[in-house]
Amino acid sequence: MKKSDLDRFEKVVGQLQSVYDELSVLSKKSPNDAVNKFKLTFLNTLLADSNDVLGKKYRPFEDFTVFDIEQVPQNSDVVFILAQYLQCYEKLRADNVVQQHGSWYWNIDAEKGEQANEHGKILVRTTRPLRLRE
Repeated sequence: MKKSDLDRFEKVVGQLQSVYDELSVLSKKSPNDAVNKFKLTFLNTLLADSNDVLGKKYRPFEDFTVFDIEQVPQNSDVVFILAQYLQCYEKLRADNVVQQHGSWYWNIDAEKGEQANEHGKILVRTTRPLRLRE
């Protein structure tokens, strides 16, 4: 993972979390209501970006990429899928962070011109992964 990958990770996971939060509220009120096509278009863009960021190793389902616009999913279906994606983002985070001196850092590949450690890595401060095995 490189700094540019990290920037994209943070952008997409933030957007995905926001959509998840909003649709979770809708899903509790009306789980069987369909997601409108306007929202679904943007959601599919986020899912496509997520598939790219997560790569084959971290994608939650090998045979799922985006929702079919013609077979509009229900709120509860979308919340289910988004929860899986968010969990996979946390797995990717947990696999790429280290703790040093009580703080958490992304352990990412140094790019040209960046000051790297002896392993060719740089540390970028972050938060503790939500579900990290101690």
